[in-house]
Amino acid sequence: MSVRNAVKSIQDIMRQDSGVDGDAQRISQLCWMFFLKIIDDQDQQIELMQDGYHSPIPAKLRWRAWASDPEGITGEELLSFINTQLFPQLKELPTTGKQADRRRVVHDVFEDAYNYMKSGQLMRQVINKINEVDFNNLVERQHFGDIYEQILTDLQSAGNAGEYYTPRAVTAFMVNRIDPRPGEILLDPACGTGGFLTCAIRHMRERYVKKVEDEKRMQEALRAVEKKQLPHMLCVTNMLLHGIESPSFVRHDNTLARPYISYTANDRVDIVLTNPPFGGREEDGIESNFPKHFQTRETADLFLALIIRILKPEGRAAVVLPDGSLFGEGVKMRLKEHLLDECDLHTIVRLPNSVFKPYASIGTNLLFFEKGKPTKDIWFYEHRVPDSQKAYSMTRPIRIEHLNRCIDWWGGPKRKGRGGTEFAWKVTADEVKARGYNLDIKNPHTVEDNHGDPEELLAKLNEADSQAAALRDHLKIILAEALLR
Repeated sequence: MSVRNAVKSIQDIMRQDSGVDGDAQRISQLCWMFFLKIIDDQDQQIELMQDGYHSPIPAKLRWRAWASDPEGITGEELLSFINTQLFPQLKELPTTGKQADRRRVVHDVFEDAYNYMKSGQLMRQVINKINEVDFNNLVERQHFGDIYEQILTDLQSAGNAGEYYTPRAVTAFMVNRIDPRPGEILLDPACGTGGFLTCAIRHMRERYVKKVEDEKRMQEALRAVEKKQLPHMLCVTNMLLHGIESPSFVRHDNTLARPYISYTANDRVDIVLTNPPFGGREEDGIESNFPKHFQTRETADLFLALIIRILKPEGRAAVVLPDGSLFGEGVKMRLKEHLLDECDLHTIVRLPNSVFKPYASIGTNLLFFEKGKPTKDIWFYEHRVPDSQKAYSMTRPIRIEHLNRCIDWWGGPKRKGRGGTEFAWKVTADEVKARGYNLDIKNPHTVEDNHGDPEELLAKLNEADSQAAALRDHLKIILAEALLR
């Protein structure tokens, strides 16, 4: 059976189980099971290559010990093992000593994980289907990686879980423009399912990884943090699928929970690629980790302040922010002033509202900046939906080729030769300051619809209201005369 058919069969089996309710739970259930199979396949390969290597998972809890035999435990015995032994012991796995990093990966994945399935028989059927995929077979693993990406795409329609997924065309475009290299410390402080990381890994392998040492330097320089359990688990599994030997760099934590001033030179990074949560509010007390003039409960604003802090001099960033972050007074204005003073905000790509549908339908922007010198000019680029469709959707999402026009306009690594077009325009930092640091600047080349003179329109509206009132009065008279007859 092909990998795609195996995964479809797994999903069909899960839909029969009364304990799995909705896409988010189904994806979570799939993920911890895939994770255990993938890491066990990886462990067996490492055991052959490294003398003295032992899996971080206790022998009786390894996939090969309880799941690999198609005639193995099933029904209530299987459910009891999973709920009373597997989960409790993996949650309490020690994270010190030999193999501490890999044990920490397992511990963090299962820390808040849950088994939703209630039928041991259906569980055994799912396990047997998973066993049809050999994750040590490069072709099968790559094929499964494509399918896994589709599973992650399904998050967009899985209620609030959509916040964890950034369309891959957007992540690929941002990585392409930032152009990370092996050895550069790359951080995603709100990594979700790992889209920026996987795109960066693929980008570096295609362009710069030529030797084993290059791969090693690349893997050692990756950094990521995710606050919530489901996307953290999805991200770690994603890293394993992309050949990352130790995804312990993906921390299960809240980046904002650490005091702003505690980030020192030792914590600084070369690159930040991220789509921080927006539209939400942080829990009480988080804002107190930040200087008074940056204190807010708006998550996106706190992340922006932190990103500026943790970039090295000449470090570069690409960040997704909503329209609301571009305007506003108070903290928002002070943040933008700080950004323009500390960094060269050289490019803002404005995206249409439909890019993140169906999870969100608000305008978003891609901000590209480099730390170390103040902003002089900001280039804006308006990305538009292709003429062949009215909006992006689940069935017709944004694709990387839709952004090729922007890549062509960009002007190479040094951004030389840029010019104004019907999609692109330049604004000076002085103009932005004169606007009260309002960066919500519309395309000046767009011809606004001429709706006429406001006073004339108001006069016509008043005349129409008068005519409508006269007609209502006339109708009342007619009805009254009819009732008297």
